[in-house]
Amino acid sequence: MLEYAFMQRSLVVGALLGVVVPLLGVTVVHRRLSMVGDALSHASLAGVATGLVAGVSPVMGAAATCLAGALAVEAVRARFREQAELAVAVVLAAGIGAAGVLSGFVPNAASFGSFLFGSILTVTDQELALVVAVCATALALCVIARRSLLLTCYDETQARVAGVRLPLVNGLFTVVLALTVAVASRTVGSLMVSSMMVVPVACALQLARSWRQTCVLSCAVGLAASLAGLALSFYLGLKPGGTIVVLVVALLVLILAARKSARLARSLAGVARARRN
Repeated sequence: MLEYAFMQRSLVVGALLGVVVPLLGVTVVHRRLSMVGDALSHASLAGVATGLVAGVSPVMGAAATCLAGALAVEAVRARFREQAELAVAVVLAAGIGAAGVLSGFVPNAASFGSFLFGSILTVTDQELALVVAVCATALALCVIARRSLLLTCYDETQARVAGVRLPLVNGLFTVVLALTVAVASRTVGSLMVSSMMVVPVACALQLARSWRQTCVLSCAVGLAASLAGLALSFYLGLKPGGTIVVLVVALLVLILAARKSARLARSLAGVARARRN
């Protein structure tokens, strides 16, 4: 597997996105905007279709529409916090509608279809460089602004009192999130991005006891699922994007089942001790 250049590029891209997408997802989930990844990924499809129709880079089109959608959600969330989910729904609907209309004008349906479920095995050197740049920026932001992101997730009023510059932090996070979703749509697939953003975080929340543990476990789950999914797809002839998502969902089911079994075992042990006493 590793002797092929396309697999080497795919593994690098999968590893980077497997770490960065769930890491951003931690902040998204704690802000109760779990569907924002879904909304932006569908908005990216409209940008992809626009790029293909106009004869420009579909990734750049996806980045532009993702950025516009993310800024729209953030603007509504900042002004009307109780209506943040409504903004996500509107962006999602707009993205689906625009993509549906524009897809009828795309000259090559196969090119558009590759963005639905991803085509990580066909990543070029230029796209690899773009993914590396975006992921490095996202990682730098999450590390440098980790305290600010933590405070804004739980209480923006307290964060403002603590000296966090909310417009700057939220704006930078929004831009990085939009760019990450755009490049992930090309590789993992627009229909898969939201799953990779939320499900690893759900796995981590079942096990972690702190913000730091949640971040580390989310990245570990995303990385493991990405690499294992790519390996299985190579040897079994499966679609990489779908395989990655199925693996991470299966892991969540196993964790939930293990926790339930552990609670049941503790309950039975408690009943047994009570009877002995």
